[in-house]
Amino acid sequence: MSRPAFYALDSGGWRDYVTLLHPPYTAWHLSYVVMGAALAPQLEGRRLLAALVAFFLAMGVGAHALDELNGRPLRTRIPTRVLIGLAAVSIGAAVAIGVLASIAWTPWLLPFVAFGGFIVVAYNLELFGGAFHSDLWFGLAWGSFPLLAAYVVTAERLALAALLGAVFALLTSLAQRVLSTEVRGIRRGGTVDPATAQRLLATPEKALRLLALSMVVLAAALYSLRF
Repeated sequence: MSRPAFYALDSGGWRDYVTLLHPPYTAWHLSYVVMGAALAPQLEGRRLLAALVAFFLAMGVGAHALDELNGRPLRTRIPTRVLIGLAAVSIGAAVAIGVLASIAWTPWLLPFVAFGGFIVVAYNLELFGGAFHSDLWFGLAWGSFPLLAAYVVTAERLALAALLGAVFALLTSLAQRVLSTEVRGIRRGGTVDPATAQRLLATPEKALRLLALSMVVLAAALYSLRF
């Protein structure tokens, strides 16, 4: 296949940085942040904004920069030193936001900050022999974790609604993982001709597009209920 992902732009220049963000997937997982905050008894805009910025930096930028360092799956031309810098600065800034939020609002957020700083590196660089690079850890780290962290920074506690929301985020993230793994294997495997590959990709990629859009719409719907 000519492109490593359905959302990848032509390689080179600013387009590589847009591709690096994995836009539909970043929007998908930032939607869990909005859902977590919207499930809290009272929604506070500053806390939601802080959570969105932190997760955008950690997941949207940092995690994807580390992932690109680990084998260049998107085939970007971004220099290695730039990817390292993006990862270090964005993850460091995300952790700093989390620490400041813990001081300003609730110390219960600190374990989430520590876990986030660890898992974003351990997962994407496949540390410890890839022990944290599995479907389950993807669902927990990219699904349940952002929803729970956003709920805690907003409500300053956990509740049944947050736990049920975390299960939803886990299951839908696992569904994403199943579909994206199939798509990635076809696009990057190079074992079938382009026409056959395009036919095999049509259904799972359409499902991924629809699921990404549905997460954003659901997050907006939950957010709108608070006003």
